[in-house]
Amino acid sequence: MEYQVVRLDELAKLPEGTEATPQSLAEAALIRARKGPVKVLANGELDRAVTVRGVKVSAGAREKIVAAGGRVEE
Repeated sequence: MEYQVVRLDELAKLPEGTEATPQSLAEAALIRARKGPVKVLANGELDRAVTVRGVKVSAGAREKIVAAGGRVEE
């Protein structure tokens, strides 16, 4: 299975408080809808609180999301 990859620095472009779901990531043109599962990787930095829901997250990305005040809900 091949994941669609989203880097933390791409999530940082979303407005603070945004909920990152497969649908919202597709609307923001960060992934292609219905092209496979999504995984967030720890490349880059995140300086705002983001809630990630319904998306796989690497351990490093999870640490950075939580450190920025966000949450991960898989």
